[in-house]
Amino acid sequence: MERIFCLLIGYAFGLFQTAYIYGRLHGIDIRNYGSGNAGTTNTLRVFGTKAGLLVLLGDIMKCILAVVITGVVFGDSHPDMVYLLKMYTAAGAIIGHNFPFYLKFKGGKGIAATAGLILSFHPYLIPMGIILFFGAFFITHYVSLGSLLVYAGFLIELVVLGQMGIFGMSQAFLTEMYLIAGFLTVMAYWKHRENIKRLVSGTERKTYLTHKSTGAEENTENKSAQG
Repeated sequence: MERIFCLLIGYAFGLFQTAYIYGRLHGIDIRNYGSGNAGTTNTLRVFGTKAGLLVLLGDIMKCILAVVITGVVFGDSHPDMVYLLKMYTAAGAIIGHNFPFYLKFKGGKGIAATAGLILSFHPYLIPMGIILFFGAFFITHYVSLGSLLVYAGFLIELVVLGQMGIFGMSQAFLTEMYLIAGFLTVMAYWKHRENIKRLVSGTERKTYLTHKSTGAEENTENKSAQG
């Protein structure tokens, strides 16, 4: 029952579609522009850096808040599985972000929400996530590459830390947590499948923090691009 509750709490927070709300406040549906994705990168490309950072913050915070609430609610009553429950909550938030029912399940790709998971789950996960994403981004300017590397690094580090006893859970709970993280990783790679094809072919679009594309330019972009 606790697992279902955490999933639902996370999903409810994930439904706060920051990019969609920001677009509506400015008279557009962000999903009809640029890549068609309701996420940070597409917002940055369509509206500019300030908008992209606001959306990034909103999507990060919704996952952080959901995970923190889970820790407060279950930290004392379920100390032996609180990290597992936090993972369920974060999974719900990422799924809610990616597949919001009220937007016909067309949301984002979950990377900013995943950043919220990494920032709120355990301090040991933060440095690697920062290094992988910003290292890849500033070297290549491919947001998708940085995002994919973060997920791979997150899953590997989670397993290593778990087996070192950092989370203080039984092996059964650890294995369950790894499976959830593995599911999130597979979902992220599936959501980025078109980006992966373009990365391989060398046609992936680069993103620059100082660049703002025009609506007309973005609206002609392939709808499967990174957002």
